Amino acid sequence: MGLDLGIESHGELCVTGRAGLPSERTAPQPAFTETPSPPAPPAERPPADETTLAIGTRFSISPFRVTDVYAEQYLRTVRETEPLYTRENLVHPGTILHIGNWALRHNVVLGPWMHVGSTVQHFAAARIGDELSASATITANYERKGHRFVELDVLVYTGEGVPTARIGHIAIYRPRQLTDAA
Repeated sequence: MGLDLGIESHGELCVTGRAGLPSERTAPQPAFTETPSPPAPPAERPPADETTLAIGTRFSISPFRVTDVYAEQYLRTVRETEPLYTRENLVHPGTILHIGNWALRHNVVLGPWMHVGSTVQHFAAARIGDELSASATITANYERKGHRFVELDVLVYTGEGVPTARIGHIAIYRPRQLTDAA
């Protein structure tokens, strides 16, 4: 059971998704809690490439406190009209999804790039005022049709260490147009 989602623009289907609940409550895989925390993001980020995004590389993000101002601005930016987030003091799930992007952006310098897909599994609600952090591991780095892709497994958690979500994140970090131009 679930909810199928679709976004159209000018009569053309542009984005699809599916939301649903598992039949049983789940917890993050022990691999996240049994390994040492990844290092803090570097002060001088290296360029994104096959070495800096090698499989097994671990990343973190700079902890981020979700303020009222940030949450209100985010809701306006995405044109969210559902009052649930403000009424219940909840962080919008889109903010959680952005953390997959931040795991890359806080650790390497990206040129033109594209977020191409994510799978998100939520474990607990994040609330306005929570400090959010993330631990990420590069799980794949490959070429397809001339593009360089990277895949990350990201665990988002609160400052108290409570797992909030797990994100399987896929991005093109080097479009083929850049490779062709070189």
